[in-house]
Amino acid sequence: MTFFYKTGCLDLRQTLESGQCFRWRRQADGSYIGISGRHVLRAAQEQDGVTFEFPDKADKSFWLRYFDADTDYESILRQFAADPTLKAASEQNRGVRILRQEPFETLISFIISQNNNIPRITGIIERLCSAFGERLDTPFGEIYTFPGANVVAGLTPDDLTPLRAGFRVRYILDAAKKAASREIDLAAVNKMQYDEGREYLKQIVGVGNKVADCVLLYAYHKTEAFPTDVWIKRVTAEYYPDGLPGCMGEYKGIAQQYLFEYFRKKTAADILIEA
Repeated sequence: MTFFYKTGCLDLRQTLESGQCFRWRRQADGSYIGISGRHVLRAAQEQDGVTFEFPDKADKSFWLRYFDADTDYESILRQFAADPTLKAASEQNRGVRILRQEPFETLISFIISQNNNIPRITGIIERLCSAFGERLDTPFGEIYTFPGANVVAGLTPDDLTPLRAGFRVRYILDAAKKAASREIDLAAVNKMQYDEGREYLKQIVGVGNKVADCVLLYAYHKTEAFPTDVWIKRVTAEYYPDGLPGCMGEYKGIAQQYLFEYFRKKTAADILIEA
């Protein structure tokens, strides 16, 4: 089934290559093929929206939710315009969406992301999925699902050695065992307030503030979360030494994504000029 999603606030490249997800592959024609759970999609950018292609018509509502279609990004952009720095960042990256991803996959992905770069993160996740996920034969080719908590919890450190995940193996197994046993109930986090959810997730070995914030933002859409990495630390130190601007309101996580993309691109451009 094909569905055209008419919107001016979704840019596939800005969103799918922003570091919040790792299972999308850009094709030679510029489209993207990806998977979430057992749902697969081919998405192609058009001038005034995005064309979605998926095998089952019931997937339409799934993918609209995944791409956060119910959030009024135009209104958020107007809100952010009160701060000059955030206005510039959001206008340049107005096509970024905060995806609504599956919690266990998001948790493991951001555990893997620690002290890592996107190509290596992607490689580790792909090896995990191809080794322990379920193979799906789809209209877009062979794709593997992300293995569930029960599957990963039954593995050993030796089983995960081929992933080349290093010290993160211990964290992956701890997260999977706690999720599988419901010692950490990932479904319950959805109903928790941001602060409570953050502390709850930090009971998992290797999950600190940044990983917890990433999971809360990208899996549970708790937009109060403000993941802070080296880029964001530089931004806040230089532009917001007295605290974040009030115009961010309840959308600090969306603001963070705009700022992250803006200053990452700006820094890369400055390096090229200096070189």
